[in-house]
Amino acid sequence: MKRERETKILDLLTSRGRMEVTELSGILGVSQVTVRKDLDRLEEKHMVRRVHGFAELNSSDDINGRLAYHYEQKMKIAAKAAELVHDGDTVMIENGSCCALAASVIASSRNNVTIVTNSAFIADYIRSTSANIVLLGGIYQNDSQCLVGPMVRDGAMNYHVQYCMVGTDGWSERTGFTNKDQMRAQAVRDLSASADQIVILTESEKFGVAGTVPLNISPGSSVVITDAALDEETRNALQEKGMKVILSE
Repeated sequence: MKRERETKILDLLTSRGRMEVTELSGILGVSQVTVRKDLDRLEEKHMVRRVHGFAELNSSDDINGRLAYHYEQKMKIAAKAAELVHDGDTVMIENGSCCALAASVIASSRNNVTIVTNSAFIADYIRSTSANIVLLGGIYQNDSQCLVGPMVRDGAMNYHVQYCMVGTDGWSERTGFTNKDQMRAQAVRDLSASADQIVILTESEKFGVAGTVPLNISPGSSVVITDAALDEETRNALQEKGMKVILSE
């Protein structure tokens, strides 16, 4: 029930931008005290902020804001991704909102896992868990809160893992998976080179949206985890290219 309310709050704030606590209380059918407690938890996760009786999302330009967008879809994708990981595993996880949630689920539900990442945001996001965290060095990007450049490649070369989980800004049949940022795209390639399989975590709405920089991910070694709204034509196209497609419930 608590998680359902939090998801509803995020959905409402995503569509309306800013709402009064009293209005949220009326829509959710709970007391203002309960709503404030829900908002406190969401504020601790840096997803919302409260200003003089109102609640609003963090900026959509910030990864915390992106976590709130389609939060329930992303949580289901993250849960599916976590099913691939077992106690004692080491997994690489690249930057992105779906990836951050996957890292959180893995870190909180698996024992003695090691998460190797180039994301300073993810390292901070899961810092209170028992997971071992390896943050690769590099050039810090303020907006994405991740590290890029040749030091990421040098650090990743010291590992060999089964899975590397990455995000994407888009996909088309011509370009494959893409990213808007050249340096982040290269970081994905560098991390992926140390993994047996690349796991792409993304909402279905990203398919058919072509980004600027191809990630050049090998289809034969790829697993795509997305939501159940993925259309059949796109699913068939991915599978014909040799990718395994997993749909969240």
